Amino acid sequence: MAGVKLHFYGGVGTVTGANFLLETGKLKIVVDCGLVQGTKLDNEENRKPFIYDTSDVDILFVTHAHMDHIGRVPKLVHDGFRGVIYSTPETKALAEVMLADALVILDKQAKEDGVLPFYNEDDVKLTLDLWKMIPYHTVTPIGDSVQVYFKDPGHILGAVMIEFRRNGKKLVFTGDLGNTPTPLLRDTEPLEDTTYLVMESVYGDRNHEDIEERRVKLAEAINTSVEKGGVLLIPAFSLEKTQVLLHELNDLLLEKKIGKTPIYLDSPLGIKVTAIYKRMTENFNAEAKKQIAEGDDIFNFPELHIVQDGEASLELDHLPNPKIIIAGSGMSNGGRIIRHEKKYLTKENNSILFIGYQSVGTLGRRIVEGAKYVQIGNEEIEVKANILTVSGYSSHKDSDHLVEFVDTSADTLKKVFVVMGEPKSSLFLVQKIKDNTGVEAYHPEQDEVAVLDM
Repeated sequence: MAGVKLHFYGGVGTVTGANFLLETGKLKIVVDCGLVQGTKLDNEENRKPFIYDTSDVDILFVTHAHMDHIGRVPKLVHDGFRGVIYSTPETKALAEVMLADALVILDKQAKEDGVLPFYNEDDVKLTLDLWKMIPYHTVTPIGDSVQVYFKDPGHILGAVMIEFRRNGKKLVFTGDLGNTPTPLLRDTEPLEDTTYLVMESVYGDRNHEDIEERRVKLAEAINTSVEKGGVLLIPAFSLEKTQVLLHELNDLLLEKKIGKTPIYLDSPLGIKVTAIYKRMTENFNAEAKKQIAEGDDIFNFPELHIVQDGEASLELDHLPNPKIIIAGSGMSNGGRIIRHEKKYLTKENNSILFIGYQSVGTLGRRIVEGAKYVQIGNEEIEVKANILTVSGYSSHKDSDHLVEFVDTSADTLKKVFVVMGEPKSSLFLVQKIKDNTGVEAYHPEQDEVAVLDM
């Protein structure tokens, strides 16, 4: 790929909205096409036209099925893309339910704003028709002497690092890197002989609790809440966080680390995603596979109650305390968790537990940062509930482990492009990579172009 141009169109200066364009000479390749998140999905930033000509794009590669990586793919199609979309089989299965759910939300928000949604059901259908699958660890020629190879980042089910190969050189896009070891998935695979790296930096300036500490803190949060006789709310992303949480709760109950308290999964999308996890276990880690083989339904246990419809969700208000409610969205910027927060944040014997990243501008971020009052709908809600966080359940690597990951290929790396993080996190990681590995690292600007010698 001599003189390859790498365009940074999204995921720069922000955690969300991943969107990168490669021009190899004969091919135009897009990597990820995600929503900018933080407020509502149907916002001005997501409605903007693409800077590049969508009809000229030959291939779209999808690293994984989180909405900040796939949420604008149907808009890309709506605006003229007719190339091929590639991902793992798991990512396509998850994308189908994720995009269907987003379509309902976008349609509702567009009607409220008196505009048309920026993509529709036909766009989603055509998106899935264009979608093809590549398994892990398969060398796939895509034209212009370029080969692609998928490796496992250990982030969510079906996620990949994309390795572009040509002339003995490698350009790797990490997508999101998992916080390994995880309860469910395989560990992040190391880099090998990598020349250029485009990597995430969500936790570039912070470290998580260790594995045992996160389980202890989760158990403590649950037991403390139960002792108070209140409600424990857990805002959880439907994809990965919900499944990891169910698995951990199953284990904590089996080990008698927590008492038998009713747990309600009030997340229609989380229920659908969990069904996909149940049937696509090939890429689970050895321990999770062993549990399943021995007959443990790791996503189900007697204390768990599935809340399917809106009426059943409303009925939760009338069920006795203590109880635990798991609901989306994970950043409290939509979904059923909003109604629960409106009701339960005002009581001192209740608790809310955050186990995932909270983007700037979200309700979850305001609560975590200690706001005494928050706006929910048209009401100002006083926050009296106990606010808890367990960062160890993040699906992203922390600062030290991001640097360790880079170091696995420090001898061959020419440059690391640090993206997909808040500016302070990305810039901190840039300096840390330089100081600890000696590799040149750089935080690109929005719309910047880098020319790679490949």
